[in-house]
Amino acid sequence: MTSRDMSQPGKQLLHLVFGGELTELGGTEFRDLGKLDIVGIFPNYASAYAAWRAKAQQTVDNAHMRYFIVHLHRLLDPQGSVKPANG
Repeated sequence: MTSRDMSQPGKQLLHLVFGGELTELGGTEFRDLGKLDIVGIFPNYASAYAAWRAKAQQTVDNAHMRYFIVHLHRLLDPQGSVKPANG
C-alpha cells in the first residue's frame, strides 16, 4: 500500500475487486469471462483488501481461482494529478 492509498479518510481512491478461475496457475487469463465474479468497487484500499481477503478465503480449495484488486483511481488519473489532502 502506498502513502497515496493511505490518504485522509475522506479521500476517495476507488478500487475494484474481482476474480475468476484462471486457465493456468500463475497466469492472468480467465477460463470463462462470463463467470467473472465482480465483488465490487470500494472507496479505499483498506475496504477493498478486506473484500479481497474474504473472497480469497472462500475459494482457497480451488487453486485456479484468483481475486484481484485494481487501483481504479490510478487508471482514472494516470498522471497522478489528484494529490492527497496532506501532500
